[in-house]
Amino acid sequence: MRMLSHSSVLPLAAGMTLGFCLAYISYSIRLSSYSPFSQFQSRFPGDVANDSHGHGHGHRDVHNEEDMENVSSPVRDFGVHDKHEDSHAGEDDVARELRDQVRVLCWVMTGPDNHEKKAIHVKRTWGTRCNILIFMSSKEDESLPTVALPIGEGRENLWGKTREAYRYVWEHYKEQADWFMKADDDTYVVLENLRYMLSSYNSSDPIAFGHKFKPFVKQGFFSGGAGYVLSKEATKRFVEKGLNDSKICRQDPGGAEDVEMGKCLANLDVKAGDSRDSYGRGRFFPFVPEHNLFPGNVTKDFWFWTHIYYPVKEGLDCCSDTAVSFHYVSPNEMYVLEYLIYHLKPFGVRSNLQGTAAPPPDHDLKATPWPGPPTETKVENLNH
Repeated sequence: MRMLSHSSVLPLAAGMTLGFCLAYISYSIRLSSYSPFSQFQSRFPGDVANDSHGHGHGHRDVHNEEDMENVSSPVRDFGVHDKHEDSHAGEDDVARELRDQVRVLCWVMTGPDNHEKKAIHVKRTWGTRCNILIFMSSKEDESLPTVALPIGEGRENLWGKTREAYRYVWEHYKEQADWFMKADDDTYVVLENLRYMLSSYNSSDPIAFGHKFKPFVKQGFFSGGAGYVLSKEATKRFVEKGLNDSKICRQDPGGAEDVEMGKCLANLDVKAGDSRDSYGRGRFFPFVPEHNLFPGNVTKDFWFWTHIYYPVKEGLDCCSDTAVSFHYVSPNEMYVLEYLIYHLKPFGVRSNLQGTAAPPPDHDLKATPWPGPPTETKVENLNH
């Protein structure tokens, strides 16, 4: 048997190593390609399914909490790159300056079962960039810490939990923040882009922003999962006027949280703002990035298309370069987004964002709600 020469062994070993790596990557991609669109469950506003955040608004809502129950999460803090490294030194000077000018309080909806599974990963990632970060639960937990609200868990209590959360942040922090944002423990928020968008507005005006849906409320309401942000004046009206008046806001804890908030804000003459960028691209998203980017992921018979207030495109034109939030983000994906947004640096490419954000297409809020995508018609093949 011929012996391999030294010069032949190295290429062989390199080839075997490369083959193993490619096989491992391929296998990993298959493992991570699970999509929540692969299962379908019926979901309507106010139903009793076990979506602990309650974001179902129509038939076949497969984007729900059950889809993520078996998703593993990191068991330790991954840490961060040193901000004094060459590639990071001074990079966030403008962002830190805007942080002092546009003060955002973030309160995060969570529950005892999710403190360690989800909420802690919000605290370790995007939550660090809020001016004030508060976790709202029904049980105290010093590791986050949480505020134990006098409301039980479950979808049937989400509206009550939201009401009490806004009451708490207003009574304790109204002088320390200009904007008050609600998010879930599976929402990922880019605070710098949120502040950039909000810098064009005055927090003394009664206005709110999020991903706008059109049913149930004439001026629209905002997706609870994508998160929504209220100005100081909007928060003041909601807490001081709405919470104690049954003619303005629903007083019992039931109902769909985001719909009830939309009705309440409309009754308080709080404007439902347009959060899109000047190109009409979205900033707040009720799904993870890939489900907005890839055409066909959200099929045209899915409730989303009949609910959205403004036209939505698929592909890269879907999403603003200054996107603010994504929903149904697993703990692992939060760390991936942290790396891609805040650490990965393409050499020679710089941001041209300056000043304040340009106004969105519907800045005056006079647009007619989008009727939805055209109905697809089947064309008969006559060449049998």
